[in-house]
Amino acid sequence: MASLEELRADRLKKKALLEEQGINPYPAETHRTDTIALFIDRFNLYESGKDIVTLAGRIMSKRGQGGITFCDIYDGTGKIQAFFKADEMDKSIYDLFVDTVDIGDFVEVIGTAYTTQRGAQSIFVQDWKMLTKSLRPIPDAWYGLKDDDERYRKRYLDILQNTDLRDMFIKKAKFWQSIRNFLINEDFLEVETPTLEVTTGGAEARPFQAHHNDFDMDVYMRISVGELWQKRLLAAGFPKVFEIGRVYRNEGSSPEHLQEFTNMEFYAAYMDYNKGIEFTERMLKTVVEQTFGTLQFNTRGHSFDLSAPEWPRISYVDIVLEKTGINVLEATEDEMKAKLAELGVSYKGANKERLTDTLWKYCRKQISGPAWLIDVPKLVSPLAKAKPENPLLTERVQLILAGAECTNGFSELNDPVDQAERFALQKQLIESGDEEAMMSDDEFVEMLEHGMPPAFGFGIGGERFFAFLVDKPLRETQLFPLLKPRQDN
Repeated sequence: MASLEELRADRLKKKALLEEQGINPYPAETHRTDTIALFIDRFNLYESGKDIVTLAGRIMSKRGQGGITFCDIYDGTGKIQAFFKADEMDKSIYDLFVDTVDIGDFVEVIGTAYTTQRGAQSIFVQDWKMLTKSLRPIPDAWYGLKDDDERYRKRYLDILQNTDLRDMFIKKAKFWQSIRNFLINEDFLEVETPTLEVTTGGAEARPFQAHHNDFDMDVYMRISVGELWQKRLLAAGFPKVFEIGRVYRNEGSSPEHLQEFTNMEFYAAYMDYNKGIEFTERMLKTVVEQTFGTLQFNTRGHSFDLSAPEWPRISYVDIVLEKTGINVLEATEDEMKAKLAELGVSYKGANKERLTDTLWKYCRKQISGPAWLIDVPKLVSPLAKAKPENPLLTERVQLILAGAECTNGFSELNDPVDQAERFALQKQLIESGDEEAMMSDDEFVEMLEHGMPPAFGFGIGGERFFAFLVDKPLRETQLFPLLKPRQDN
């Protein structure tokens, strides 16, 4: 088998041959009249041998002998067979095609609709034009993409060769568009909020830090989709707002976690978390049905059905008590540590908030869902409104699927005094070394003192949710996941 260097040298010679004949191997202009999908759809409407069409695309295969050559051309909308016959066209044009065109090249072909003796719909080529001369072969003509690292680095080849992968990304785009359409149809206003912040807000996570040269100050890349900014917009008088955007968290990687991903958050004035549960359940069922055409899934070793009229609601405290024997509202830190040691669960941070969260995550993995997690402790919910009947709990709700939290929502805390006290507690956690605690935002508290209407806020880790539904690691569902630079040997 020829080496890459030898293959590339051969293609450079073919490029030179085209140039010697005054042909530009990389022209800007094409004369395409139809996409391949349109050509196939209208195939029977063309009068065979008379209606001239011009198609363009990449050569995916090339075969033939003597005076006959077949090739498959793909343009992103479909694939068609092109049929070349030396004695039915100018021989010099035919020979130039045979001598200079390789798999991977982009070409324009001019011809007529033609059905072969085997019944294959084709274009009978009369003339052709080089659009892009490729200098490297595509995978199946070479040695293929050898491993995941290679696939991610050459994602353009991975998608080109893998129809299922391409279809998944089309489906992912439809997923996000379905969410956007649903919210816009419900009178939500789509907004954009800062991705660089002086203080991070809206979640508990370790941020990425950068330096703003013009202002000569440190800034952080956001860890939520503008939660504290969107709430300011509620105070400004917008009743319903949402944003779909990138989020950055400087934390570890796993099949369910990456440092950069897309989330969606919305905020609705005059909606509490009970109304919010009903609204978001309707939204998610609609989006999933529109995207996948089904509500039944098997993923991560879990099976779940989203078609139930109402998804069950489960209590945070009750679930942890049932599965570990620990009441997180009453247990001491030492009791929690002892139970985690007994379960063989490692954890970061020894404060009660982190210990409570770690116990819950141990239990969460055992829940297939769909289930709405409610009655989340105030200790781990610094932005959620407390329940009037039990101030140790909050009006917070999370959708549990396949052992993971896929959404987060709550009746938004709009009491400025309560919010300031919770920020102060988070500040103490930061000072004690907790890198994931939430930063204080005095200007946000000032906004609350001016007044923010009662509201429900909701966020969905859309990429994680989508990854669950297609049963793929999160990295596989990103077009271009971050990779370390390749080290030269």
